[in-house]
Formats: sequence, C-alpha cells, structure tokens
Amino acid sequence: MSEKPWLTAEAGCYTEANLVHMEPGCVIIGIHGLANKPPVDEKTRWWKTAIAEGFSRNEGLTRPEFLFEFVYWADLRYDAPLSDDNNREPYRPYDGMGRLPAVEKTPATTVTDVLAPLYAGIDRVEEATGVTLVDDLILEHRFDDLWHYHVEQSFARQVRARLTERLRAFREHRILLVAHSMGSIIAYDVLRLLESQDPSLQVEHLITAGSPLGLAKVKLKFEAEHGVLRVPNNVTAWTNLADGEDVVAIMGALDAGYEPNHAGVHIVDQRVVNQYCRPDGEPNHHKSYGYLRVPEFSRIARRYAATAQHEVRSTELA
Repeated sequence: MSEKPWLTAEAGCYTEANLVHMEPGCVIIGIHGLANKPPVDEKTRWWKTAIAEGFSRNEGLTRPEFLFEFVYWADLRYDAPLSDDNNREPYRPYDGMGRLPAVEKTPATTVTDVLAPLYAGIDRVEEATGVTLVDDLILEHRFDDLWHYHVEQSFARQVRARLTERLRAFREHRILLVAHSMGSIIAYDVLRLLESQDPSLQVEHLITAGSPLGLAKVKLKFEAEHGVLRVPNNVTAWTNLADGEDVVAIMGALDAGYEPNHAGVHIVDQRVVNQYCRPDGEPNHHKSYGYLRVPEFSRIARRYAATAQHEVRSTELA
C-alpha cells in the first residue's frame, strides 16, 4: 500500500443526473478564490486530494470516501486555464508523515497581528465615511477578480448562478460549503440571497478560509445589498480559518463584524497554520491546498466522509 494513500483519490465529480441513483447523504462543496486556475478537472482533483491528505494524516483515515463537488468560475474571467508551465503553485503533498502542524505551532507574533490593528483603524474610518480609498487600491491592484466582481454585474450574476445551481442540486444532502479567498464573498452573497429566494435550502456548515470578509469595502458592499451584516439564516454553523501570515485575511477574526443569525449562530474564528510551499520552497500562507489539510479543517470535514471502516490507529496521531 502506498505510504500516501490520499494520492490515489479520484476527482469525485457528480452530475445532477447521477443524483437520481444516490441516497441523500453528505457532500463537501468547494468554491475557489482569486486568480486564474488550472483546468477544472485538475483543480477539482487537487482540492479533493488535499482534503484526503488531511483526513489521512490528521484523523488517521486511509482512503477516505467522500462526495466532493467543485464550483469553478475562473473560465468566466480568463480565456484559457492556467498551463502547467505557468502554474507556480501546484498541489504537492506535505513532507514527512503524521499529523500536520496545528495552531499551537503558530508564531507568537504574525504579520496579521502587526497589520490588523493598523488596518482596523483605517477600516473604522472607511466604514464611517463610506470613502474606501485604501480598500479600492488594495482590491484593484491585488485582488483584480474581486474588483471586477464588484463592478461588473453580469460577471457577478454568472458566478453566483454556478454556486446557487450546485447548492440546489444537493439540497437533500448535508452540505459542508468550503469557500476560499474571494470564494467566501461569493458564498456570502449567494447564501444571503437564497434566504428569501429559496428559504428551505440549508447549509449545515460553512467554512471560510483565507477570507477577505473583514475588508471595509467588502462589508459596505454587503450592507448595501443585504442589509445588516450577520450570519446567513440558512447556515447552522460557520467556521472561519485564517493563517496568521495570510495578508488576504488581514483582519483575521470576523466574528466581531458579523452579528449572529436569527437562530443565534455566530462565526467561530480559528487561527491555523497553512504551511503550503511552492516547488521552489517559497511559502504561500494563503494557498487553498494548505488550508484544506490543516488539522482544524480535517476535524470538521471528517463528519462528511464515510470513513468508519477505514479508521486506523497511529501513535503519530496522538
């Protein structure tokens, strides 16, 4: 048997036609974030493989079985997928064996610890005045896709439609929705809209990772479209994962900026250690694959996998 069984994981895509022959169960639905991506089949496979790696290393599950669906929207912004030659950040399994670094390994002081208080002051001024010059600069030059999402209504409608359709296709399932980076903005918009458009549709758990939901510009956009900032009423749990070195998640914690929903559900902020490195060894603390295999993610996501028959005991996981 391979020492890294998660590397054999299949992409796990299902069409709506397949659902006729499936019993209602659990599904993990992912939506990606900023910038161009590899082809959809490859990106889907890498997300699922990263999740499976976390299951194996953090939870002691070999060859975990789980239904995974991926919402891919990069083709709406880019003429062709990212080629292998231009992809500096492919999926690579983490070195070694055993449990991956958890939050207790976080440095005492991180980049966001330094920048967050500074940005918080800017954030308060921007929200109070409605003038978001700093955020405009950040979004236009660092988060180009998000800039277009905010100003191009047709693009925003297309992206939202893809996630909406996937959620509706799996409405009879227990849904874990995983939204990375800009994907968390799309997810929030869709969930708030579905509150009135399709109130019976429920997401059991929302996980946001490396999320820019703390930016003043983003919050003001949400308030203009949806009203008061709060947890969507169709979500029964929301966990926000943020690495302390991830500048995209500059505000880190989100709970203080979003009220609980009508059922009292609030955001649970969780600092994590995202140790993804590019093939050249350069770290990227924002990368989706790193977030998808942290122990804090695996602990939540394992409830959406049929894994009881695969559990193994390992002293490395103690």
